[in-house]
Amino acid sequence: MENSHFNVLFLCTGNSARSIIAEACLNREGQGRFTAYSAGSHPKGEVHPLAIELLKRLNHDTSGLRSKSWEAFAVPGAPKMDFVFTVCDQAAAESCPVWPGQPMTAHWGVPDPAAVEGTEPEKALAFVDTYRMLSNRISIFVNLPMASLDRLALQKRLTDIGTER
Repeated sequence: MENSHFNVLFLCTGNSARSIIAEACLNREGQGRFTAYSAGSHPKGEVHPLAIELLKRLNHDTSGLRSKSWEAFAVPGAPKMDFVFTVCDQAAAESCPVWPGQPMTAHWGVPDPAAVEGTEPEKALAFVDTYRMLSNRISIFVNLPMASLDRLALQKRLTDIGTER
């Protein structure tokens, strides 16, 4: 891949926790080389408060984070995506819109921290664990030698990243 700047879309059904966390992580770790976005097939309409709390505590910029539909990125004038990653199993199984420019795709599923029931510390721990998994995958992703990988090799690496814990 010859491009020096890449747009990345993280998809999840509700776009309230996992995809939001991934967006924030990549926008910080990939600053200058990557611009991350997130969306959902059935967005909740708000970002989960524990996701915002965790991201703020870890010094991420949360000012532009919001829950939105993936349709916002499938219309004329929307940013052209180079990569699209699903981070929940439901979104991976859904029929996605056709993305202009044929971006590379992969499934990076992680458990939904918003679905965890229990005490407040148990719920908070689920968000920390989700953050850790996504942050690890994003770190591997931003350090891939994009310019030296052909499309097939890059696709294999993207798929392999989805198995990292």
